[in-house]
Amino acid sequence: MRIDVITLFPEIIEFVSKLGVTGRALNKDIWQIKTWNPRDYTSDIHHTVDDRPYGGGPGMVMMAEPLKLALEAVREDRAKDTECEVPKVVYLSPSGVKFNQSLANSYASSSGFILICGRYEGVDQRFIDKYVDQQISIGDYVMSGGELPALVMIDCIVRLIPGVLNSSESHSMDSFQKSLDGLLDHPHYTRPEVFEGMEVPKILLSGNHKEIESWRLKESKRITALYRPDLISDE
Repeated sequence: MRIDVITLFPEIIEFVSKLGVTGRALNKDIWQIKTWNPRDYTSDIHHTVDDRPYGGGPGMVMMAEPLKLALEAVREDRAKDTECEVPKVVYLSPSGVKFNQSLANSYASSSGFILICGRYEGVDQRFIDKYVDQQISIGDYVMSGGELPALVMIDCIVRLIPGVLNSSESHSMDSFQKSLDGLLDHPHYTRPEVFEGMEVPKILLSGNHKEIESWRLKESKRITALYRPDLISDE
């Protein structure tokens, strides 16, 4: 998988290539990432990428031309790899569909995608209308730019790629995954058996795997009903 990110702050995105499971997987060449700065595709001495909005109002708006030229450079570079399918262009935006585990699974099965990170008051709508395939939001709140949402997407998606996690079962039992029918994950315990007077549930020490699985499912349902009842479908 190859992920390209068009951003004014490539330094933020590069953290995902250095740390944790995403960093290790990158070193193993399980996935690739490349950043592109729209300022590199400007022609004026100040490398201008934003301007005042038509109609007035506060803030600035990212201009369409530098983004278009950056996107063209990405596509030209990706075209050198004949095995890559045409990637989706994704704009991180409060107007987008809510990112969830189902979307993560869908993108994880692709050969890659291109992320557009906005800044300021947003991006010229004409660029969105002509070049963006999907807008995605990570929640009902506004951030300073699309870089952190991009990192959230990248981490969620990359960990689903075969070989990234040590165990192929790790992500299949995560909260929101289909194997849990959309339920939250069950509680987890490790050593010591007693911590500040609180003991590990005896069932987990029994060695009876059938009963342990039954307990874990019941706990997933209990926790989901307690903390996220909205995830439980009406019977």
